[in-house]
Amino acid sequence: MIYSRIAGTGSYLPEKVLTNKDLETMMDTDDAWIRERTGIKRRHIAADGETTSDLALAATSRALEMAELDADDIDLIVVGTTTPDKVFPSTACIIQRRLGISGCAAFDVQAACSGFVYGLDVADRYIRTGAAKHALVIGAETLSRITNWEDRTTAVLFGDGAGAVILQATDEPGIISTHIHADGKYEDLLEVPQGISNGYDVLRAQEAYIQMNGNAVFRRAVATLDSIARETLEKNNVDKHDLDWFVPHQANLRIISAAARKLDMPMERVIVTVDEHANTSSASIPLALDTAVRDGRIKRGELLLFEAFGAGFTWGSALLRF
Repeated sequence: MIYSRIAGTGSYLPEKVLTNKDLETMMDTDDAWIRERTGIKRRHIAADGETTSDLALAATSRALEMAELDADDIDLIVVGTTTPDKVFPSTACIIQRRLGISGCAAFDVQAACSGFVYGLDVADRYIRTGAAKHALVIGAETLSRITNWEDRTTAVLFGDGAGAVILQATDEPGIISTHIHADGKYEDLLEVPQGISNGYDVLRAQEAYIQMNGNAVFRRAVATLDSIARETLEKNNVDKHDLDWFVPHQANLRIISAAARKLDMPMERVIVTVDEHANTSSASIPLALDTAVRDGRIKRGELLLFEAFGAGFTWGSALLRF
């Protein structure tokens, strides 16, 4: 039987840091208000001309180094992103070219904040069927490009960054199971209304920014993350107290705390980076994972639960032995 395991992790954050104090000079908000409602202290912002593929490539380089692999070993590239470099080709194909490789499948997955978990699900299935041996799965975003910096209800929430993992074929389970879902009837609660096919109009460019019904999203996220956790644990006959680490999507500290309480997980066993990174959408889980792997908290053999929830609505989970 073929399984997949994470052989290496990597991440990258742009150099520019935007603190809550900086935001106070840009809009009607304050540091205490942001921290109380979100837990966020600062976020990283891509420089002019710095693209999603730039961030992804840097994260990929670090993941390959940890896995002790070369780019030529990669035979599948899946990128979760809502902020691609171009309409086409895919950011995955751009990364493939920049890695100097060709021939393997390369494509993007658009599932908003659940993009990395969706990508992990796809790549794991490729490896389990023998269609790939080394898969590169990336979550990367430049959300600052679709953030309205005059809207304090959304501008305080988002940041830029990238995280990557290398999945490797193995004969013992690493990724135990993945679970992905969606429900499009919640489309208008979290969206960027402007697009290409609906007739993008520069006169309505303010609509090409993130718009969100915060209270409705919060309520749905908490309920849905509890449901996906129970589904995942029950599917694998795993008791929640057997989990070593909970690595959730980093949207909001209140959502993370609520999900942890449902799992009866003490916060010291929850990987939290939202305070330093803000919400980096599809990049948030691999960013958090790499942070905790490199600082020594997450160790080989430990049992991890990933959970994500995003626009669509989409949601997903992964249970894995690191």
